[in-house]
Amino acid sequence: MQCRHQHENHAICIEHVPIFASLSHEEKMEIVEIASSRSFKKGETIYRAGDEGGTLFVLYTGRAKLFRLNASGKEQVLRLIESGEFIGELSLFSYLPLTDNAQALEATTMCVLQGERLKELMAKYPSIAFKVMDELSRRLEKAENRIEDISLSSVTKRIAGALLELSEGKQEILLPMTKGDLASQLGMTQETLSRKLAALQEEGLIRLKGHRTIIIKDSSELEEISQED
Repeated sequence: MQCRHQHENHAICIEHVPIFASLSHEEKMEIVEIASSRSFKKGETIYRAGDEGGTLFVLYTGRAKLFRLNASGKEQVLRLIESGEFIGELSLFSYLPLTDNAQALEATTMCVLQGERLKELMAKYPSIAFKVMDELSRRLEKAENRIEDISLSSVTKRIAGALLELSEGKQEILLPMTKGDLASQLGMTQETLSRKLAALQEEGLIRLKGHRTIIIKDSSELEEISQED
């Protein structure tokens, strides 16, 4: 009974993964056979840089962050991981150990797929490989844009762009991460982020509400700032 229950959980997990969306039910069941689920508590490490790779992690429920540590131990947040997204994929294409760290931001469940067997199924069903390549291309473009922003854009411009992206057209933003993590992702200190947010509030462009909520009061002005040369 327990084995059947676990099998059903893995099947539900696979159903929510975009890279497997084009597969038939029977084909998805082949993926289920190489999958297991693993739960993590808030703050628990999913994997560390240097760990052996060869595994694909797909986030089913919860949220996680991907980050690296520099030589002095300072954390650089790369991106947040939401439901349906996958991590650890680069280790499928090389025998090098993992280069990033992944940590659960809340109670999180991961679907874990065996790398070698997944590569066999990618050869059998090329649509999976194309979906993975498409997602990696999108990530590369985002990473290149972020590097350009950090190198060439002012702090205020980066913050304005991030607020507009996080708002998704809405007036109220509930930050999906701590201000420290957001600052790290934008290539600045938390103190700088807090100071600039306070300045934007004084200018009447935003309103800070508690620790994680930001109200957009003048999106057109933020848009102008984000487009400045």
